[in-house]
Amino acid sequence: MITIRHYRKADAPRVGVLIADTYSEFNLSYASPKKRAKLLGPFHYARSRQHAHRDAIAQALRAPVILVAEDDGEIVSVLRGGRKDKQRIVLQSLFVKKSYQRQGIGRKLVERFERGCLRRGATAIRLLATLYAIPFYAALGYKRSTGVRTGKSFQGTGFKYQPMRKMLREKESR
Repeated sequence: MITIRHYRKADAPRVGVLIADTYSEFNLSYASPKKRAKLLGPFHYARSRQHAHRDAIAQALRAPVILVAEDDGEIVSVLRGGRKDKQRIVLQSLFVKKSYQRQGIGRKLVERFERGCLRRGATAIRLLATLYAIPFYAALGYKRSTGVRTGKSFQGTGFKYQPMRKMLREKESR
């Protein structure tokens, strides 16, 4: 049974491996090993037991809101997000383990995140979708806000992404 809960510090190693695996397979498969390592940043060392690597991963995971989905104790998905300004929120990342994709887990995490944003008075959520994730976010009502862009991911460059946003409610007129 899938349960959604807030992230705990002790989750960092398992979340790091989940991110490294899914980010590599679905978003970085085009990159050479050297370029992939740069684009992964600290997640390149997700399986390392060195304290410096684990600390770097824990630091990279920091966000105001982190939700995880578990299946019998196994973390199978993670969502990170936070406030951009008074009304707008940024959904920073969403990763779902390959064998759990297309089962509604990502949708449930995003919907729970959106409900929390609404409770806090947010009017919009912005995100930078990977090219792989554009159809997923479009199905949830997110709209492209510009064309595809190329930017950085950790120490790597040349990463393509699509800025998107979803209006949660209209701004109140004053």
